[in-house]
Amino acid sequence: MKYFQNLKINLLSFFLLLTICSLISACSSSKTLNIVLSKGIGSEGYLRYCQWLNSSDYKVNCINLYNIPYDQALSLLMKSSGLVLTGGPDVHPDRYGKIWDTARCEIDPIRDTLEFLLIDKALEMKIPIFAICRGQQIFNVSLGGSLIVDIPDDYPNALTHRCPKSDTCFHHIKISEDSELYKITGVNAGIVNTNHHQAVDRLADSLKVVAFTEDNIIEAYEWIDTTNRSYLIAVQWHPERLDPQNPLSVNLLKVFLQKVVEYERKKKIVQK
Repeated sequence: MKYFQNLKINLLSFFLLLTICSLISACSSSKTLNIVLSKGIGSEGYLRYCQWLNSSDYKVNCINLYNIPYDQALSLLMKSSGLVLTGGPDVHPDRYGKIWDTARCEIDPIRDTLEFLLIDKALEMKIPIFAICRGQQIFNVSLGGSLIVDIPDDYPNALTHRCPKSDTCFHHIKISEDSELYKITGVNAGIVNTNHHQAVDRLADSLKVVAFTEDNIIEAYEWIDTTNRSYLIAVQWHPERLDPQNPLSVNLLKVFLQKVVEYERKKKIVQK
């Protein structure tokens, strides 16, 4: 009889512990993360960013900052824990000393101004940053780098980096094995989508190349020295449009969101 009583107590304890663990897990997975997007509305392509961010274990509140007053956008950034610089039109060439090439660009000066302000504030806050396609380009420009204005014209022997129909162009990339990108993805090569006619030309002094194509176009870069800086993922491809199981998509998302969670925790500690 005593044996069965002990067994009953142990079983009750086990199920109580299991219930507590389930509740903790549920609370963790239902945690909402506030992440701002430099532009997250306007087309199906822009909506994909939020869909991708919400494909993880976390619920993400995506906050679009495009087409609102700059001061309001900065205020929303300061209340958030992550910044995604999304793809889009060309950065004005005057921003990197090639004003004579304006005719070859599709420009949105309002967005340029917004994103330069966001980058400056994000770096000041040391908030995690995910820079994608145009986002990767403008981040480099904001730190003093420059861009290739038009790959087909300036590099006629280059690979095809943009097709008339989006999501139909792909190419191989090589990844440096001494990079954070390699640690995250576990691969030193892969196939990514491509949809751009511009790319990084001169890399800013504080950055290093960690991925490139067979024609040596820069596909990803990182900080040379990460000390006291925002966590940064900067890629030329669109991870939000890749196969969900591709490590060049899902692994980047997981790590970025982990860094967002860490940032939020630190922010709450400071505020106490």
